[in-house]
Amino acid sequence: MSDIQIIIEELVKFRDARHWEQFHNTKDLALAISIEAAELNELFLWKTTEESELVDQNKLKEELADILAFSLLLAAKHGFDVKEIVLDKIRKNNEKYPVEKSKGTAKKYNEL
Repeated sequence: MSDIQIIIEELVKFRDARHWEQFHNTKDLALAISIEAAELNELFLWKTTEESELVDQNKLKEELADILAFSLLLAAKHGFDVKEIVLDKIRKNNEKYPVEKSKGTAKKYNEL
């Protein structure tokens, strides 16, 4: 069993012990990801780039964990293989952002 699958199983066990599956529909899981991402962004609000690099590591870990947990639960709800979908996205991005055109630039693929 992969590390990702172990994490998903632990998340499901935690959720199911509390009877929270009823709240974990696709819409609400997607909203939870967005809300947790906003909480992550809040850590950096009004800070300079330099100050942002010094953000409280424990708070950063907490917010990332929340985002990852809801993301994994959403993937599991739809039967997605997390490794497969991430590797597939990397392959697609390799096509959209070839090294020779995208190296060192933040331009979007349609601007390269």
